[in-house]
Amino acid sequence: MSYTAFREPDAGPTPRPGLLGRLARGKRGMAAGVAVVVIVVAAAVVYLADAAAEPEPSDAGNALEYAPPPAGQTESFGALPSGSAAAGPSASATPSAAAPPKVPAGGWILVDQAAWKAQVDAYKAVAIDPVPAGVGNLPEFRADCQYSHSLPDDPIVAPGLPGASHMHSFVGNKAVAAHTVAEDLTKFTATTCKPAQDRSAYWVPTLYDNATGKPVETTGFRVYYRSLMNSSTGQMPMPNGLRMIVGDAKKKQPTPRGATGQFYCAFYGPGDLDGVARSTNGNWPICGGNATLHFMMQFPDCWDGKHLDSPNHKDHVAFGAGNACPPSHPVKIPAITFDIQYGAKGTPEGYYLSSDKEGKSASSMHGDAFVMWDVDTMNKRTKNCVLQRRTCDNYGYQK
Repeated sequence: MSYTAFREPDAGPTPRPGLLGRLARGKRGMAAGVAVVVIVVAAAVVYLADAAAEPEPSDAGNALEYAPPPAGQTESFGALPSGSAAAGPSASATPSAAAPPKVPAGGWILVDQAAWKAQVDAYKAVAIDPVPAGVGNLPEFRADCQYSHSLPDDPIVAPGLPGASHMHSFVGNKAVAAHTVAEDLTKFTATTCKPAQDRSAYWVPTLYDNATGKPVETTGFRVYYRSLMNSSTGQMPMPNGLRMIVGDAKKKQPTPRGATGQFYCAFYGPGDLDGVARSTNGNWPICGGNATLHFMMQFPDCWDGKHLDSPNHKDHVAFGAGNACPPSHPVKIPAITFDIQYGAKGTPEGYYLSSDKEGKSASSMHGDAFVMWDVDTMNKRTKNCVLQRRTCDNYGYQK
């Protein structure tokens, strides 16, 4: 499949030349028979939680008094053992009710260097699998996820504070709430993602139908782990427990036809990614034919090698340039890309995000990733697919 159009990123770090072309050529529709038009959303913008009132959550947590964690706290995420992938959706999805709630760390979170060294040593020892004939040369692997639950929580931006955020729609790990820490993602492994070895949590602000006030949840949520560079030299796997955000929840700018950072229509063949018409306020496309609303956002591909998170959730990661990472962030990691599909075609009344109920634009769209994979699977996929620059799907080489 090929794309009929793509749009340059919004203000922010600029991807290297050729990135959008590779994204377009390598993109596969998240629903069968849909060729997706690529929009890459600008990354590395500070996200601050918005406590605006929203409809009742599907699984609200209990409010607790918040105690700030010690500065420079080190987090041990507990590496997943080899062969642990079998404990997928059948595992417990929620922590025990008798367990006292934890207060997750915030600010600068130091990586457990011993655990990271063990992962790096194991990665270097991984043998590359033979490549079957016909495998493509797009350096990526992926997880396909479905909607899990909604909560006004954000364990990255507002850790330990149930109800402190605007409403979020979560995919992936089913146990995620305000008090979630990395160890929870290793212990409570029920997930809506395939493969089950991806125990990560991913979330975005909830989309609402402006006419009814009812949520419009994602009907497909593909997470790519890929190289954004023309060379994979020095490629490393993703460290478990890494937290990142992209987008700006406080951005309140209109998103008329032709604007960057807007929702778009995915379609077969000739068509208009901006829709055949627009909502009355001009901020939302109305899709023609079989097209539905989509959104895409891209995360950085370089890590400082020291911190799993930072106070603004961006300073510990960065975008590379010239096929290399900057000295401040020397570790080349797979770049996460969210490709999100909604079961909606657009209406004259349009929509609004939980992060901008008043302005009703799409400019506050943002995404969070709390990474947790079976270590052996992450190492193998990174080496086979990203380092070797071969196209993989959810389960390995794409044949």
